Amino acid sequence: MRLFELLIFLSNIGLFALTVLLKKGRRRIPVFVTSGIATLLLVIHWTVEGCRVQLFFPYCITIIFLAISGYSYFKKNGQKKTPRFMLGSAYTAIAIMLVVTAGLMYAFPVFKLPEPTGEFKVGTQAFHFVDTNREEIFGEARGAKRELMVQVWYPAQAGTGKYAPFIPDTRILRYMAANYGLPGFTLQHLKYVSSHAYSGAEVSSAQASYPLILANPGFGSSRFLHTSQAENLASHGYIVAVIDHTYNTFATEFPDGRITTSSTNDLFSPDHDYRTESGNRDKLGKILTDDVAFALDQFELIQSGQIPSHLKGRMDLGHVGVFGHSIGGATAYDAAYDPRIAVGIDLDGALYRLRDREGLRKPFLFMNSESEFERLKMVMDNHAYTEAELKRMGNTREWMDQVTEDKKLELERMRESVDSGGQFLYIENSEHLNFTDVQFISPIFKMLGITGKIAPGRANSVIDAYMLDFFDMYLKNQGGSLMKGPDRRFPEVKFVTSLL
Repeated sequence: MRLFELLIFLSNIGLFALTVLLKKGRRRIPVFVTSGIATLLLVIHWTVEGCRVQLFFPYCITIIFLAISGYSYFKKNGQKKTPRFMLGSAYTAIAIMLVVTAGLMYAFPVFKLPEPTGEFKVGTQAFHFVDTNREEIFGEARGAKRELMVQVWYPAQAGTGKYAPFIPDTRILRYMAANYGLPGFTLQHLKYVSSHAYSGAEVSSAQASYPLILANPGFGSSRFLHTSQAENLASHGYIVAVIDHTYNTFATEFPDGRITTSSTNDLFSPDHDYRTESGNRDKLGKILTDDVAFALDQFELIQSGQIPSHLKGRMDLGHVGVFGHSIGGATAYDAAYDPRIAVGIDLDGALYRLRDREGLRKPFLFMNSESEFERLKMVMDNHAYTEAELKRMGNTREWMDQVTEDKKLELERMRESVDSGGQFLYIENSEHLNFTDVQFISPIFKMLGITGKIAPGRANSVIDAYMLDFFDMYLKNQGGSLMKGPDRRFPEVKFVTSLL
C-alpha cells in the first residue's frame, strides 16, 4: 500500500470518527480542518502516485466532506437540523464504503516485485522480430508473417532515472483482467508497479559476454509475468530473453499499436476428444518451438551486428539455456533438442511431441507444483480411477486411459533427462501460478486456490534459487550445490528419485 493512499484512507476514517463522535456544535472546525488536510493529501496522491479505481470511495468521501464542512464553516445562519434517519443512513453508507475500500486495497495492492539478489544492475529492452519464412495461422493476421515481441533483461551499467514499469504496455491491462475473469478496469493500477530494471541501459562491462537464456510464458500469460525471474537471472550475469508467443498470450502490443489476444485455443476440438486435443497440442507446440529457434536466430544476427543493438558481441552463444512455464515449459523441453541450446528448465509444464523423437539426452530440470506432482504420482502408482472420480472430473474412462498412456511416456522422457544430469523436484504447497508473477497481483488468488498456500515471496525465492543454481552449474561451470539433493534452507523442495 502506497504512503499517500494510506494517508487518504486514514484521513477518511478520521473524518468519519469526528462526525460521529463530536457533538454538532463542536465538530464544525475540526471536520473542516481535517477535510482540508484530506483534500491536500488527495491532490498530492493524484500528483505523485496517480489515482486508481480502488480508491473511488475515499475520493468521493473527501470531496463531499470538504464541500459540506466548508459550507457549514462559512455559512452565517445556523443549519437546519438533519433528520436522525438521514444521518444514520449517511453514516452507514460511509462505513460500508470504507470497509469496501479496505477490502479493495487489500485485494488489489500496488505491490513491489522482489528485488534481484545478484550484484549487477539490470537493464531491459524490447525487440520486435518478424519471421519472413513463416505465415501466421492465428487471429486476424492469418496469412501474414509471424511476428514476435521479445523482452530482454541483461546485466547493466549503473542505470539512471526511474525503473521501467512492470507492465509498460498499459493498454493490455484490460485484457489481462479479462483473462482472470475480472472487469477490464480492475487491474489498471498495475501501471504503477515498478520493475527493478532500467530501460535501454548500457550492458555492463564487467564481463566480455554473458550466457543467453530464452524464456517462454504459458498459455494466456505474458512476457511481463516472468519479470522477477528474468531480473534475478540478469542480476547474476545472464542475458534473459522472454518471448511473447503471439496469440498464445492474453495480449501483446506491437510497436505500431496493434494488439493481439489469445486465440490458440481455436486449435482445440470443441468435443474434447483426447487424441484430437493431443494432436492439436503438438501442432501448437511446434509453432512455439519454432518461435524459440527463430528468436535464437535473431540473437545470432544481433551478436554479429546484422541487427543493430547494444547487445552486439555481448552474448555468449556457446552457453545458451531455455526455460518456460506451463506449455512454455514444454516448449523449453522441445526447444532444447536444438543443438545450440545446452540446458533447460520446465516450470510445471506437461510435455508435447513425445512420439516424434527419442528422449532428450541433455541435463534438464523439471520443477513442479505439488498439485501437478500429485497428478503425476497417480500415474506412477498406476492409480485405477473409480467411476465416481471420473464423474467428478468430467472424463470418460477411455479419455483417462489415453491421458495416462501419454503421461507414462512423459515420465519416461523426464527420467531420461534426469539420467543425463537433470533433476525432478516439486515444491510443497505450491500451485501452477506460483511459477509466475501472477502470485503477487492479489492475495485473493491464494484464497481461491489459484496460487498455493506457500507465501508468494517464499515461492519466488525458492524458484529463483534453484533456477540460478541449475543454470550456473551448466552454463557457468559453477554452483550446483542445490542439485545434489535436499537442502535444509529449502525444506519445501522435494526431490523425486523414482519416476517410474
